[in-house]
Amino acid sequence: MNELLTVLLESLRDGYVQVSAFVAVTVLAFGLIQYRTDGAALAAIEDNERLQVLFGGLLGLTPGCGGAIVVMPLYVRGTVSFGTVVATLGATAGDSAFVILALAPEAALYAYAIAFAASVATGYLVDSVGLGVTRVDNAVAKLSPAMADGGTVVNGGVGPNPAHDYGGPSPACAHDAGPDRHSRVLTPLSHLAHVLWWVAAVAGLVLGSLYLLRGGPEVPLTAGLGFDGLFTVVGIIGAVLSLYLYAVGRHYVGEGEIARARDSFGSVYDTLTHAAMETSFVTVWVLVAFLVYEYAVLLTGIDVTTVAAAAGVLAPIGGAVVGLIPGCGPQILLASVYAEGGLPFSALTANAIAQDGDALFPLLAVDAKAAIVATIYNFLPAVVVGVALHLLWGPVFGMAEFGFGVL
Repeated sequence: MNELLTVLLESLRDGYVQVSAFVAVTVLAFGLIQYRTDGAALAAIEDNERLQVLFGGLLGLTPGCGGAIVVMPLYVRGTVSFGTVVATLGATAGDSAFVILALAPEAALYAYAIAFAASVATGYLVDSVGLGVTRVDNAVAKLSPAMADGGTVVNGGVGPNPAHDYGGPSPACAHDAGPDRHSRVLTPLSHLAHVLWWVAAVAGLVLGSLYLLRGGPEVPLTAGLGFDGLFTVVGIIGAVLSLYLYAVGRHYVGEGEIARARDSFGSVYDTLTHAAMETSFVTVWVLVAFLVYEYAVLLTGIDVTTVAAAAGVLAPIGGAVVGLIPGCGPQILLASVYAEGGLPFSALTANAIAQDGDALFPLLAVDAKAAIVATIYNFLPAVVVGVALHLLWGPVFGMAEFGFGVL
């Protein structure tokens, strides 16, 4: 029982200080850019048809799903090409990017650079050859005649929209209604938790940076005013506050919805609130991933590295298959296993190309066929690149591809 409790507390602490504090800075920076530009980034994408695929890949490359989510409504509105959608979804590493950036930054640099290059190339290929949804409509219709016609945009035909008048709210946004409920107790308590959460985030960022500068040493689970004690106390408090904001606070502070993009923000406090809620969402999934992995190893004694090594070339294919699952939860789990040295670099890269994070959900909601086709288009290069990395990297470096770039 003591060992199970220790694993729980260490996961809470490490997940917050090593990952969440850095997530907060990244999400806040992206939000502040949106706040200061007031949607100018989207206007630039719409007005530059030849560079749309490249811009889409860059937005997908931003950690988290926010950059990719904002592209999906543009496709539905007919202002970006289908190749842009493919490039954006392929370059998206979702919330799992935060885990790899924090725990294996060198691996993140190589994996996401490869994913970006492969996805942008695929996107331009789709547009240049004309492999948009309309071209595969007949084949898909034979399998599912009842499915609505997909493909608002194929190669070319991107209509100008200089006024950026979208005729209604974005299907990817659900923040206009304000807080879900008001309470004399929970509303002020949630605002206080939000403020304290940012205090913990700043402290966690400082402690996390010192942790990295020290080379990522083992930190004992202890309380006190020294580095180890503050690392533990701040980490656990920050994680608990994240759990509260995710489960309760978001209903009384902010928009109530999570894992959604924002086109713009009304104030700096609004931006801070959004960043805190999104980071809390990521924190919950990171903690789930950490606990699933740690408890699985503790209770079963399975050596994940041995299993992945035995899988051989199937490992990157498996990583690509996991990437087919919409949402960030499974991808965060895979990233966490990689950070523990349990998966080869080829599997991480294949997963980075194949996964779409939460960005696929808004597209699924309004054009399921386009979402399915885009997923297939990204799965194919994910397998090709992953297998190529495995065959070319493995024989040269042997087991060095396990734990590559992990701190």
